[in-house]
Amino acid sequence: MGERIGREKIEREDGYLYYVGKDGYVWRAPMKHNKRGRKKKVGTEKIQKEPGYMYYVDKRGYVARAKLKNWSAKKRRR
Repeated sequence: MGERIGREKIEREDGYLYYVGKDGYVWRAPMKHNKRGRKKKVGTEKIQKEPGYMYYVDKRGYVARAKLKNWSAKKRRR
Protein backbone atom coordinates (compact mmCIF):
# COMPACT_ATOMS: atom_id res chain seq x y z
CA MET A 1 0.00 0.00 0.00
CA GLY A 2 1.43 3.36 1.01
CA GLU A 3 4.31 4.61 3.07
CA ARG A 4 3.95 7.05 5.94
CA ILE A 5 5.88 10.26 5.34
CA GLY A 6 4.36 12.72 7.81
CA ARG A 7 5.34 13.07 11.47
CA GLU A 8 2.36 15.16 12.57
CA LYS A 9 -0.84 13.38 13.65
CA ILE A 10 -4.08 14.91 12.37
CA GLU A 11 -7.13 14.62 14.64
CA ARG A 12 -10.12 13.80 12.44
CA GLU A 13 -13.73 14.93 12.87
CA ASP A 14 -16.80 13.34 11.33
CA GLY A 15 -18.29 15.11 8.31
CA TYR A 16 -15.00 16.35 6.82
CA LEU A 17 -12.76 15.23 3.96
CA TYR A 18 -9.01 15.52 4.65
CA TYR A 19 -6.47 15.99 1.85
CA VAL A 20 -3.00 17.34 1.08
CA GLY A 21 -3.37 20.55 -0.91
CA LYS A 22 -1.21 21.98 -3.68
CA ASP A 23 0.64 24.06 -1.09
CA GLY A 24 1.76 20.89 0.76
CA TYR A 25 -0.35 21.37 3.92
CA VAL A 26 -3.24 19.19 5.14
CA TRP A 27 -6.67 20.75 4.61
CA ARG A 28 -10.17 19.71 5.61
CA ALA A 29 -13.31 20.43 3.62
CA PRO A 30 -16.91 19.72 4.62
CA MET A 31 -18.68 16.80 2.96
CA LYS A 32 -21.98 17.43 1.24
CA HIS A 33 -24.05 16.35 4.25
CA ASN A 34 -22.14 18.73 6.57
CA LYS A 35 -23.97 22.05 6.04
CA ARG A 36 -22.17 24.13 8.70
CA GLY A 37 -18.52 23.38 7.97
CA ARG A 38 -15.91 25.51 6.21
CA LYS A 39 -12.63 24.74 4.47
CA LYS A 40 -9.67 25.06 6.84
CA LYS A 41 -5.95 24.30 7.01
CA VAL A 42 -5.40 21.79 9.85
CA GLY A 43 -1.77 20.71 9.53
CA THR A 44 1.39 22.68 10.28
CA GLU A 45 3.82 20.29 8.60
CA LYS A 46 4.60 21.04 4.95
CA ILE A 47 4.91 17.99 2.69
CA GLN A 48 7.29 18.08 -0.27
CA LYS A 49 5.31 16.46 -3.10
CA GLU A 50 6.93 14.41 -5.84
CA PRO A 51 5.31 13.61 -9.20
CA GLY A 52 4.00 10.07 -9.59
CA TYR A 53 2.60 9.73 -6.06
CA MET A 54 -0.84 10.16 -4.50
CA TYR A 55 -0.82 11.85 -1.07
CA TYR A 56 -3.51 11.21 1.55
CA VAL A 57 -4.24 11.11 5.30
CA ASP A 58 -4.28 7.48 6.48
CA LYS A 59 -6.55 5.87 9.09
CA ARG A 60 -4.19 6.72 11.95
CA GLY A 61 -4.09 10.40 10.97
CA TYR A 62 -0.64 10.63 9.38
CA VAL A 63 0.19 11.79 5.85
CA ALA A 64 1.07 8.89 3.56
CA ARG A 65 1.80 8.41 -0.11
CA ALA A 66 1.24 5.65 -2.64
CA LYS A 67 2.87 5.19 -6.04
CA LEU A 68 0.49 5.76 -8.96
CA LYS A 69 0.25 2.59 -11.01
CA ASN A 70 -0.19 4.06 -14.51
CA TRP A 71 1.92 7.19 -14.14
CA SER A 72 4.98 7.79 -16.27
CA ALA A 73 7.24 10.78 -16.91
CA LYS A 74 6.08 10.84 -20.54
CA LYS A 75 2.52 11.71 -19.47
CA ARG A 76 3.83 14.64 -17.43
CA ARG A 77 5.45 16.34 -20.47
CA ARG A 78 2.17 16.90 -22.38
